[in-house]
Amino acid sequence: MFKKICRKISIHTVLIIVSLLSIFPFIWLLSTSLKGVNENIFAYPPSIIPTDFTLGNYTGVWYQVDFIAYFINSMIVAGFTVLLNLVLSALAAYPLARMEFYGKKIVFFSVLATIMIPFQSIMLPVYLITIKLNLIDSVNNFMGYLGLILPFAVNAFGIFLMRQAFIKIPRELEDAAIIDGCNVLQMFMRVCVPMIKPSLAVLAIFTFIGSWGEFLWPSIVLTKESMYTLPVGINNLQGMFSSNWRFIAAGSILATIPIVIFFLAMQKYFISGETEGAVKG
Repeated sequence: MFKKICRKISIHTVLIIVSLLSIFPFIWLLSTSLKGVNENIFAYPPSIIPTDFTLGNYTGVWYQVDFIAYFINSMIVAGFTVLLNLVLSALAAYPLARMEFYGKKIVFFSVLATIMIPFQSIMLPVYLITIKLNLIDSVNNFMGYLGLILPFAVNAFGIFLMRQAFIKIPRELEDAAIIDGCNVLQMFMRVCVPMIKPSLAVLAIFTFIGSWGEFLWPSIVLTKESMYTLPVGINNLQGMFSSNWRFIAAGSILATIPIVIFFLAMQKYFISGETEGAVKG
């Protein structure tokens, strides 16, 4: 009994320490965003609790850059990226999970192998294709949005996650749907998709976080400041010779709020769906 208690205490102590180390950068960012100009943010030893407390950095960053426009651009890009990932991943995963056709395993493992290819290694050819197709904001804003969305419209992780979710659906439900007169599309939409909502929520959360925080690709393809997403726009606060770190911290905190809200909205599905694909199907 004593050993069990000691073991639990040790595990929880380690978990608490790891959690504090993980959340410390966010706490430091929040602390910096609340410090006034009379307080040295680079003081040593560092102070977490601000002595010159102010909310002026948040109003300052709001007027320093076109925050609303950046926010709208990020919402458009992240929203459509999530939508396309859910639709295309589900459509690609369903035949890989429920249909039999020649070369099925080859197709699946070929898709899965692309997980090992980092985006940075294919960024140059993707950029050249984007330029050739005129998917840049210098043509018009609509094409600029497409240039930001389409390269991330679907990925191997999403297809794999959806495939594992579809595999878990009992065959008997599909047989019953066929007997009731459903065709393949109706069976997909009315029977299968409603049963994989937890996995769809997990994919939506990961896709939204990745798209919302994407900095490298937008900073390469965007040419007009009016098209900047939040990460690129906030980066504008960092000048060549000086940077207002208080404004940058405040802008970063504001940029994380939609992620937290989106996660909380999907949380009830997340716990049950995050383990999908953990068991071999």
